[in-house]
Amino acid sequence: MSRLQLKIFGMLSLLVLTVVVVMGVLNERQLQKRLMRETVRTLKIDSRMTAFTLPQGPISRPNRAALQKAAIRASQATGARVTLIDTAGDVIADSDVPKAQLDRLDNHATRPEVQEAMLGRVGQSSRFSQSIKRTLVYYAIPYQVAPEDKISGVIRLSLGIDRVNAAVRQLRLELLNAAVIGLLASIGLSFALSLLTLRPIRELAEVVSDIAAGQLGRQLHWGARDERGAISRSINRMAQQMREQLAEAESERGQLDSVLSSMAEGVLVVGANGRIILANPRLREFLEAWGDIEGRLLPEVVRNPHLDQALREASLSEGPVVRELEIRAPQPRILLLHAERFPKDGERVGTVIVINDVTDVRRVDKVRRDFIANASHELRTPLTAIQGFADTLATGDIDAPQQQHYLEVIARNAQRMSDLIEDLLALSRIEQDGFTLEIAEIDLQRIAEMTLSDFEPRFEKAGLALRFHAEPCPLALADRRAVEQILTNLLSNAARYTNEGGHVDLSVSAEGDRVMLHVKDDGIGIPEHSRERIFERFYRVDAARSRAVGSTGLGLAIVKHLVSQMHGDISVESELEQGSCFTVSLPSAEADNPSH
Repeated sequence: MSRLQLKIFGMLSLLVLTVVVVMGVLNERQLQKRLMRETVRTLKIDSRMTAFTLPQGPISRPNRAALQKAAIRASQATGARVTLIDTAGDVIADSDVPKAQLDRLDNHATRPEVQEAMLGRVGQSSRFSQSIKRTLVYYAIPYQVAPEDKISGVIRLSLGIDRVNAAVRQLRLELLNAAVIGLLASIGLSFALSLLTLRPIRELAEVVSDIAAGQLGRQLHWGARDERGAISRSINRMAQQMREQLAEAESERGQLDSVLSSMAEGVLVVGANGRIILANPRLREFLEAWGDIEGRLLPEVVRNPHLDQALREASLSEGPVVRELEIRAPQPRILLLHAERFPKDGERVGTVIVINDVTDVRRVDKVRRDFIANASHELRTPLTAIQGFADTLATGDIDAPQQQHYLEVIARNAQRMSDLIEDLLALSRIEQDGFTLEIAEIDLQRIAEMTLSDFEPRFEKAGLALRFHAEPCPLALADRRAVEQILTNLLSNAARYTNEGGHVDLSVSAEGDRVMLHVKDDGIGIPEHSRERIFERFYRVDAARSRAVGSTGLGLAIVKHLVSQMHGDISVESELEQGSCFTVSLPSAEADNPSH
């Protein structure tokens, strides 16, 4: 045999063996899976039939004799081994074990399929049985005397995998025969191919080489009905399978990338060598880590000692490590970090870090704590005054004018507490999820005039000049009561913080598709550092003056919530000792209805 024939024979033999082995492994796995599915399907049907044939009553030792007979009958009918287990895991009946030897069997409570059935689910597994010395497929279901009763035991059926093993051995024998036949055929083909052009061989070599290099779109276009055609079809089928597997892997990778990209949490995966394996966009945003960072050491990308410490602790700990990080740039943030090594058992491959932005959560917690502290403080002051003067009155050793003064102080502080509670209830009602306003078309100018008429006596008593300015403007989309409450709170604040002889201006105008409400005074003004906080609960620019004039510190918080509920905006401009101007912007009815 020439060298060329030896090469052709060797290549054909290698190709035949490769195809046989690859297809053999794939077919063997498919055959095993199919036969196992058929076995499990059979056990599923037989287990349900067995449940109907059991005598009435739970699976327990008092019923052992009847249950053992039922198990044997069910085994004879189905051909499967039938085991009946009580809720403690003890075997009550078994079709393949004599009744006298049942108590010698191990407790089955730890069997995986039994544990699943005890939880009300279907359990299945495959393993070697020590009691009958065979490999079995197990299928277990929970047993209930009546559908509404609790689980009173487990019915478990099992079948040997002899049929599966026999089919696999037959398949291997057939594959071996196919390999032998292919090798014998390759000898004859080597002589025939040596007489033909070497072009098919070169083409075959090129295609196989391209497929090995990842060009899975290459195919052999040999239509002959001989070994060349078989080789062509086998190689093309193999390439197709590889393309499908690659497409599936790429699809899974794309899905993973999509999930990581859409997550609100930052995810960072670091290898055992300290180099970054993966970082999703949210993580990059949190830590300001942009560019190509995969493969780099973590300290090179993010210089945060707390993050490094958490990573080191997670690599040595069996459980998760939780830390809070404070990030100052690009904006202050509080990040909650969970770091855990993987896998949990065995040598560490890497560490996964999940980061959540808890800035808003911590801010809400702080607001809640401040609210409780402020509310307690605001209630304590008038309550202390009422209690002190009441105790003094209780002594009875006070003249009438002094008693009148004490009663006035008590009444004033009681009213202050009442106003504070009313404002708290109003604010709580506004902030409830189910709170809604009755939005309708209202004449803001008319409401302003009516509110001003109610305030004229108070302004005259305080020595303040109240002026009203109105321009033609469309109706506003708002809640009438809410607008009245907003005007009442803004005008009350203007009266409190404007000295005698001052002026308060109320004006209504239109700007684009908005209706504007302005309340301006020439009072004490608001410092610049306080302008962002005046809408917070209980915040006061001048606490002493606020308490003296009866302010609860909640009026502007209520105003802001009401304006927001009506899809409006509120802003303030102020200068110390020059006054303040509050501007409320509400949507116009004409903007909502163009045909108006």
